[in-house]
Amino acid sequence: MADREEFEEAALPHMSALYQAALRMTRNPADADDLVQETYLKAYRSFHQFEAGTNIKAWLYRILTNTFLTSYRSKKRGLEYVHIENMEGLSFYQDLGQAALPASPESIVLDRIPDASVREALDALSDTYRLPILLADVEGFSYKEIAEILDVPIGTVMSRLHRGRRLLKKGLSDFARERGYLQGVEA
Repeated sequence: MADREEFEEAALPHMSALYQAALRMTRNPADADDLVQETYLKAYRSFHQFEAGTNIKAWLYRILTNTFLTSYRSKKRGLEYVHIENMEGLSFYQDLGQAALPASPESIVLDRIPDASVREALDALSDTYRLPILLADVEGFSYKEIAEILDVPIGTVMSRLHRGRRLLKKGLSDFARERGYLQGVEA
């Protein structure tokens, strides 16, 4: 079993960033809580397999992403959701002191996006394209790290990023024209 203190020291500083990524993946605070909790449980159980000196953030994101792809992408499981706001003290993330954790730079930037249209355009992308964009452009992972997290070849990451960014650009073009960012540019 992993040394609890060693795990906490290495993994817990990434909780805020993981929660923000989980929230972008699930689009639901209660699901993001569950996803982060399940990620940390899996990470703790397999911490003995983590290679010291390697990128623990990428390792945690791989667990988070795989857990999301296998457990949370499909709502076909028929689970009944209860709003976490009505269940004080049961949120894993809140119990660990959400308020005490610093906001990630990515979440600060995303929170300052002035229009819901930008988020909606990103949310409209399928997970195939949205996840690589989030990992590259929001989380700052390299192509190699994204390939490891998603368990796909680097070429696939590059292709998905290119196509996803093109789809995102297309989705935002009307938004940009409406606000005058593309004056004189034809559709």
